[in-house]
Amino acid sequence: MFADVIVDIQHEKLDKIFQYRIPESLEGRLEPGMGVIVPFGKGNRRIRGYVTGISRTCDYDLSKVKDIIEIPESAVEIEAKLVALAAWMKSNYGGTMIQALKTVLPIKHKEKAKVKKTLRLLLDKETGKRQLHYYLEKNQKARARLMAALLDDPVLEYDLVTKKLNITMPVIRALEEQGVLRVETEQVFRNPVRQTGNHEKKIVYTPEQQYVIGRFRKDYMQGIRNTYLIHGVTGSGKTEVYMEMIRTVVDQGRQAIVLIPEIALTYQTVMRFYRKFGDRVSVMNSRLSAGERYDQMMRAKSGQVDVMIGPRSALFTPFPDLGLIVIDEEHDTAYKSEQTPRYHARETAIQRAETEDASVVLGSATPSMEAMYRARSGEYVLLEMRNRSRMQQMADVYIADMREELKNGNRSILSGRLRELMEDRLKKGEQIMLFLNRRGYSGFISCRECGHVIKCPHCDVSLSVHRDGKMRCHYCGYEQPKVTVCPECGSRYIGEFRAGTQQIEDLVRETFPQARVLRMDMDTTRQKDAHEKILSAFANEEADVLVGTQMIVKGHDFPNVTLVGVLAADMSLYTGDYRSGERTFQLLTQAEGRAGRGDRPGEAVIQTYDPSHYAIRTAAEQDYEAFYEEEIRYRELMGYPPAESLLAVLVSGGDEALLEKGCHYLREYILRVIRGISLRENDAEEQNSREQAGDPAAQVIGPASPGIDKIKDIYRRVIYIKAEQYSLLVGIKDKIEQYIEINSGFDRMRIQFDFNPM
Repeated sequence: MFADVIVDIQHEKLDKIFQYRIPESLEGRLEPGMGVIVPFGKGNRRIRGYVTGISRTCDYDLSKVKDIIEIPESAVEIEAKLVALAAWMKSNYGGTMIQALKTVLPIKHKEKAKVKKTLRLLLDKETGKRQLHYYLEKNQKARARLMAALLDDPVLEYDLVTKKLNITMPVIRALEEQGVLRVETEQVFRNPVRQTGNHEKKIVYTPEQQYVIGRFRKDYMQGIRNTYLIHGVTGSGKTEVYMEMIRTVVDQGRQAIVLIPEIALTYQTVMRFYRKFGDRVSVMNSRLSAGERYDQMMRAKSGQVDVMIGPRSALFTPFPDLGLIVIDEEHDTAYKSEQTPRYHARETAIQRAETEDASVVLGSATPSMEAMYRARSGEYVLLEMRNRSRMQQMADVYIADMREELKNGNRSILSGRLRELMEDRLKKGEQIMLFLNRRGYSGFISCRECGHVIKCPHCDVSLSVHRDGKMRCHYCGYEQPKVTVCPECGSRYIGEFRAGTQQIEDLVRETFPQARVLRMDMDTTRQKDAHEKILSAFANEEADVLVGTQMIVKGHDFPNVTLVGVLAADMSLYTGDYRSGERTFQLLTQAEGRAGRGDRPGEAVIQTYDPSHYAIRTAAEQDYEAFYEEEIRYRELMGYPPAESLLAVLVSGGDEALLEKGCHYLREYILRVIRGISLRENDAEEQNSREQAGDPAAQVIGPASPGIDKIKDIYRRVIYIKAEQYSLLVGIKDKIEQYIEINSGFDRMRIQFDFNPM
């Protein structure tokens, strides 16, 4: 018997399958996905690898085939289905097979098992009393003390005996040898979910919720497996719908994965699920200890868990019979990996579901352009919930034009309207959330007099300020000196918009001395359980104002919050990114949705220098359809996803001259590949007509700056490739990988692929 093995060396030239002979001692023990130790290279150095398949025949000269050395004790199996998923990820996102395998492997090594030890009395009552009398006569006080305790309770916890009764190991061992007791050990899985006494509340579902639940249940029971997109306004009760869908799956003896974008959401979400499913719910995230993560994986594999909740990595939970994957807040950028392979959880979840006969549910109040585009084209099933679960009114939204505030002499970051509303809420004992929209901020230049933003003349994106005093376009490379006077109105009030959450916190404390203020950002949530502590304190009304970044506007439910202030809506609007309008709309709508979720009506104030921008205007109106129609026209005009697909080839290296040379050759090669591609097989006529019209199968942009030219003395460049068909970009990616493998000049560069970058 022979095993196909991928070795744990992250080098493109070794990214292939090697065959090894399975020794007799390991026959019947090896399965796809298992870790092994194999001899590698001329020196036969021991190296770790992963089994990808088992076969009876060998494709190589038998005299050169080496034996597998052993299965390491610390090895963790990857299910065969996850091995197949890793292969799909490698093919679709680039990188090496070993990188993909390590991605789908939730736990890298076995952890020391946590065991519970108990002492069990082996004597009957009468015999035990006689033995106790004997110990007392012999003045064996420790043995007598232990014997008396065992007569009261025949089964005692080991820690209780050693710590409370002060009994030593030799005493326990002596009684064990005498046949008085037996030491029993039992493996105990660490459970990070803290048990709660709260019981599930009875929920009365709205007609919209009932329809969505019923539609899913009907399809599932008929064996229909779809990808569903639930477009439900903030507060429409999407989580309750998820739980009923999961109930349908669990009742069939299958398991479910629930993905959430932020660790900060974990506690609140897990508690809601715990009240419904009890200790059959678990959680997987980076804040857990290695032992806790390992135990959750083993619980999942052994069938002790029905529902696993966690961020992106929880997608690879090794469930034996996966039936459903739920992706909450599916629009969130956290679902896109920043490490190779740069996979998107949405597409990867759909692929896993297809191989395991499972359904996928995507949910959001502000669905991503990609998800809605596919839903409208019929690829996904669109289910809408237009009303809040308790029929509360959506928040009243006001737009504060900060240009007018400046004209009126207000130089504070708090507009007059927001300040008035904050005073009112503090008097009423209601809570306030202040959100600083700084995601993707890269130093755009704007005029405080007229709101004009300096943009690239060749691309519809803002120019970004660099330390060398120049402004650059991150898409085409255009640059110009930094301006000090507004070219639109001549004002000198032009510059980079800068503000931080700490500054806001200090300002609120200064303006409202009576207010109790909490801040939630990367600085205040570094420690374990910091998210939970801050959110719990705010939920318990121990603070009046919560200041934070985007993490405070995702999925949280605080009934006493009646006012939300968005302090700088423009910060994500002008980020040099084609998705900036979409991100701004999503963040603003999500922020507005935190207000008025209880019995009292809510209000929101959006502060902006560009109140007429369609992303801000439609967000204030909470009109997703109007935003989508405007945005999709822009995407189709510019050829951006989802209208077309985009591949970013990221190139980096320590030698700037070599990098520039390598990018030049890479671009030329890509152009040659594109010229040789026909959109349709045997359709040379169409291809010729496209070429004559100057419309190639794909477009190449760059090399350009990816935003930051150099990090830690490593220079960076990016080449963008646009095409209508995603599969065409995958084919181009494959060709590039082959090209860089046979050309040693690329050995000193790092090349990564990012499809439809976020």
